[in-house]
Amino acid sequence: MAEGNVLELTGITKRFPGVLALDTVDMVFRKGEVHALVGENGAGKSTLMKILSGVYQADSGTILFSGGSVVFRNPSQAQDAGIAIIFQEFSLIRTFTVAENVFLNREPSGLAGFKDMRTARKETGNLLREIGFDLDPDARIEDLTVVQQQVVEIVKALSITATVLIMDEPSAALTDKELKNLFGIIRVLKARGVTIIYISHMLQEIFEIADRATVMKDGETIGTKNICETTKEELIRMMVGREIKDFFPASVRTRKEELLSVSGLRKGRKLDGVDFSLHAGEILGIAGMAGSGQTDLAKALFGVEAADSGEIKVLGKTLNIKSVRQAIGAGIGYISEDRKNYGILGPMAVRVNITVADLGRFLRGGVLSGKKEREEANKKIGELGIKVAGMNQRADTLSGGNQQKMLIARWLLKKPRIFIIVEPTRGIDVGAKTEIYRIMRALVESGSGILMVSSDLPEVIGISDRILVMRSGRIEGIIDQSGGLTTEERIMSLAVGHDYSFSEGIPS
Repeated sequence: MAEGNVLELTGITKRFPGVLALDTVDMVFRKGEVHALVGENGAGKSTLMKILSGVYQADSGTILFSGGSVVFRNPSQAQDAGIAIIFQEFSLIRTFTVAENVFLNREPSGLAGFKDMRTARKETGNLLREIGFDLDPDARIEDLTVVQQQVVEIVKALSITATVLIMDEPSAALTDKELKNLFGIIRVLKARGVTIIYISHMLQEIFEIADRATVMKDGETIGTKNICETTKEELIRMMVGREIKDFFPASVRTRKEELLSVSGLRKGRKLDGVDFSLHAGEILGIAGMAGSGQTDLAKALFGVEAADSGEIKVLGKTLNIKSVRQAIGAGIGYISEDRKNYGILGPMAVRVNITVADLGRFLRGGVLSGKKEREEANKKIGELGIKVAGMNQRADTLSGGNQQKMLIARWLLKKPRIFIIVEPTRGIDVGAKTEIYRIMRALVESGSGILMVSSDLPEVIGISDRILVMRSGRIEGIIDQSGGLTTEERIMSLAVGHDYSFSEGIPS
């Protein structure tokens, strides 16, 4: 093993029935680096990490770790050797405390062999202080935020003296502030010599935190780049074989009648006199710093959290939207950024997920017509290109992109004129994003209007016809892109209230 390397993979191959998941993968990880692993869904990232963490075993190839060849038969062997993985879905027991989770099945022993939880609490506290995070070892997991739960997983890994920590989509449910906290912890771990393998679809994060990035495609290693010597455009070309400018379908810019008019909308301290309009044929992007009121506005318009005052007009008619039922009745559809908890019905069939919003149309004499339901579900699966083994496949087994298309299909049955879509491509791979953008553009060209909330500035710029920038619950500015695309700096300057320079990395 070369000096400075902690982990070397050579010729790793893994087959499943009918599928070559990994094809002679070679990869090198250095001590104390943040190494990003990127690629579309199905590229082989998860399979490779499961081999490293002992969930799967390779059919062929060699893993060199800390100077010797290893084969992990189960996750316990990998952990004992010093490789830990934090999955996107945390493996914590919600009713247990922080310390109980950190030392689960490894509790220190006291007199007469009894569990010594006092020592467990003390050691948990020491580990938390080492990474500079203030958290009570006696706090219950169910009372913690997502980032605090993530910290518990990190401390759990450190308690087994992990030298390699694999993080799978660690930012998926984090706010901007929480993400900064996570990056701070990662930098502390890096300084301690821990190697972080960081799996993410978010290229902006990778360019902020990673030292190197390896691109995978179709089970193969495409290449590894030093972050300081590459660009987002180059990584995207390696991932999907397309230029970034080809991601977004061209807008025909045919603004038609006004679908939605909002005047003086207020909600506690969250919304402070919001005014704007949405037209048929346009995508209106909403941008701003986290906590500026974007999602609060979306929820108020859909009746999730009704506004305190203000006027909402839909197709010229003034409405007092106080409930989701009223919003749906007015022709408004809503897709949450949290697909898992507020979107898909995970254990249920794709067919049911598509038709559940409008089952009444399939009733015949009070009895559900399964034939009509299946026909409509199958039609929408075909129209939107939802990749499924069959319409009865469980929704939670679909990729993020196909789950999002399924949710769009659900609303298409209701035929809303107004779509509110929050973080439309969060957790979706680069290739699937282009399909979502194509569907969104097709919706507005057919006469709908889309109100899109997104924290991804390239997405906001690339797909929006106009951009509404919020700050402190108010509209700070509206950017019309009919004369050409705007810049991230211009949006950020409005969002923070003064000039902003990405080249400097700080407000100027």
